[in-house]
Amino acid sequence: MLSVTGVRKSYGDVVALDGVDLDVPAGTLVAVLGPSGCGKTTLLRCVAGFEHIHSGRIDVDGRRVAGAGPHVPPHRRRVAVVPQEGALFPHLNVAANVAFGLDRAARRSGRVDEVLALVGLPGFGDRMPHQLSGGQQQRVAVARALAPRPPLVLLDEPFSALDAGLRADVRRDVRQALHTDGATALLVTHDQGEALSMADRVAVMNAGRIVQYGPPAAVYREPADPWVAGFVGEAVLLAATVDGTGAATALGRIALRGPAPAGLHTVLLRPEQLRISDNGGGVAATVVRHDFHGHDALVQLQLADGTRVTARVLDTTPPVVTGETVTVTVSGQAHTFPPRP
Repeated sequence: MLSVTGVRKSYGDVVALDGVDLDVPAGTLVAVLGPSGCGKTTLLRCVAGFEHIHSGRIDVDGRRVAGAGPHVPPHRRRVAVVPQEGALFPHLNVAANVAFGLDRAARRSGRVDEVLALVGLPGFGDRMPHQLSGGQQQRVAVARALAPRPPLVLLDEPFSALDAGLRADVRRDVRQALHTDGATALLVTHDQGEALSMADRVAVMNAGRIVQYGPPAAVYREPADPWVAGFVGEAVLLAATVDGTGAATALGRIALRGPAPAGLHTVLLRPEQLRISDNGGGVAATVVRHDFHGHDALVQLQLADGTRVTARVLDTTPPVVTGETVTVTVSGQAHTFPPRP
């Protein structure tokens, strides 16, 4: 559906896109995840047609829209964009906003009511934008994007302005609406939780390049390198000596997720794999910090050799006290990065 091949884009001496390759299959939601300044918004703007690329090509639904040949302007690409804050027309009611891009036949077909129901707003057609909450306005913006059945929907950090409590509900409903309508979508975000929970596939971007692309679980559990590991969630990175059957680390001997050549490696554990107890049977550690998050807590620990690691514990775990000594064990297997030179 969307094919981006070798795309480069610069602003003077600043390289925003450095040979980006990305394929978005029809009917899927792909998230482009990366830190500020990595090029993800530039990529979205190039796909939309708001920016000209300097080399490479972009194809939408089998049609060349950028690259070799003329630059197809945004209004002729049939690509819908959902901006960060909805950008509804304040003088039009909800139904008129949603119907804005439809021809007369489509407006009479019931498509407006259909997409409003998809985003969880049946019966809201007569309301004005100022009568809606921020989350409802974003749902209307998604409905407006879906209404003409475009081959591609681009979502530019559409939930960033919402309160944290509302954000999860809107994400879930928008994801369901996109899948129910069979839409193909590209979501740009800097929020790891948003990308992992919403997308069928995640493209991690850094310094103008896509450094990993795959299903959310694979990106989280088997990151391409230590940078990806640290960006996509909390990471416990340990120096390890691998002997083929396991790895010797500061946390003791750890099983590996897959075979690895003998030698010095860096291995990855996630904080939820570390277990804290006061019953012995593990490696001794001192509690350095305890950050409570409600449903869980992150506990920073210092091992005997000075290594610091982070454990995620549930709120049902007995409270830990800064300065006390506990024991730490590892559950599950570690991901191994290529041997260190």
